[in-house]
Amino acid sequence: MRKGTGSSLALLIAAAIWGFAFVAQRVGMKYIGPFTFTGIRFALGAISLIPLMIFYNNKDEKVKIKNIKGNNNLLGGVIIGIVLFFAASFQQVGLIGTSAGKAAFITGLYIVFVPILGLFLRHHIKANTWIGALIAVVGLYFLCVTNRFSISYSDMLELASAFLFAIHILLIDYFSQKINVLKLAFFQFITCSILSMITAVFIEHITASGILQALIPILYGGICSVGIAYTLQIVGQKNAEPSHAAIICSMETVFATIGGILILNEQLGVKGSIGCLLMLTGMILSQLKSNRQEDVEIESAC
Repeated sequence: MRKGTGSSLALLIAAAIWGFAFVAQRVGMKYIGPFTFTGIRFALGAISLIPLMIFYNNKDEKVKIKNIKGNNNLLGGVIIGIVLFFAASFQQVGLIGTSAGKAAFITGLYIVFVPILGLFLRHHIKANTWIGALIAVVGLYFLCVTNRFSISYSDMLELASAFLFAIHILLIDYFSQKINVLKLAFFQFITCSILSMITAVFIEHITASGILQALIPILYGGICSVGIAYTLQIVGQKNAEPSHAAIICSMETVFATIGGILILNEQLGVKGSIGCLLMLTGMILSQLKSNRQEDVEIESAC
């Protein structure tokens, strides 16, 4: 399997896990507050990485950079963790005052923010990436927006979350090329968890019974959504352009809809089906040109 294909597959699996985590998140929020849920699940995500970190100790991946130091892992993880904390917090709090569909659509706008921000970083954005992003956005609209669209305070929080998730993707792209991906993920999770729990202690009522009632959603959200999916994102982005990664990751909305149908008995309908098809089209279109270029590079090397 080529690196490009493997990276896309890793990102798609991460999107699937995140999508089904949306169901777990909705169930868990019945018993505990948003910051408590976020804090515990990211702590579990960090703990789930410890066995892998021990196994791969002193076996860091070979990257094209000299004198890699542990401080770089810590610094990169803290920076990304802070951005992740604010992105996840805005999304979580915004869900309190807006519909899930509208929130998913607005948050999914990070697939547009990533190439726009990439222009300021002098990234070369191909035409098919822009077209794929626009098609995916239209798909998100058909999939998620069912009521009259309006901008409220909660919607603005979701918009801020989308912007921060775009920055998060670009930061992952930068740091994953330079430092150990497992340590980067670990320090990212720890930072987000600490900030979330500090916030929860001050503004939420935390009870042991509430945590126990939300245990299964927390375990899925921590081990699968955080420990596995966010690590797959870092690994996948090592060989994927940020704009392409953003579109693939946005497929979490499709999987969230599938999870809602299978677990919560939600209905998709014709409009939602069209949205899923458009998102798949946008994702595939964004990959076509890069895959052809990769084939040319392989043929030239032979």
